[in-house]
Amino acid sequence: MKRFHVHVAVESLAASVRFYSELFAAEPTVLKDDYAKWMLDDPRVNFAISQRGAASGIEHLGIQVESRAQLEDVQARLERAGRPVSRQGVTTCCYAKSEKRWIRDPQDVLWETFLTTGESAFYGAPIDPAAGVARSACCGPARGTSETA
Repeated sequence: MKRFHVHVAVESLAASVRFYSELFAAEPTVLKDDYAKWMLDDPRVNFAISQRGAASGIEHLGIQVESRAQLEDVQARLERAGRPVSRQGVTTCCYAKSEKRWIRDPQDVLWETFLTTGESAFYGAPIDPAAGVARSACCGPARGTSETA
């Protein structure tokens, strides 16, 4: 089963954690100094917020899958959408180890599809400037880039 993913950049993590905990009637499943995540079953959503220097608002939307077959299925659909797809591959981001794909919709909204394979003590892997890859505050392609693999 797939899970809808929303990541919102916030100005105040503490105020936002209080707000969303009340809204969802649940405490975060992950809570760090700069990040919180709720893995909800009603509604089935992976909802994350972070305070990491990005402009406030929707950071990105996504679909979290539970198997490599589902990841490949969503990848094929992204490719049929006719827009550049970035295969980030195996990475560490948002305190998790994952394999990711990224695409921008026609309105330039960043969408992620990913398979989480484990937890991490760190928000993300350091960016290698020599790789020439621009990253946003959430480990994905920065606005205005068209990375493909």
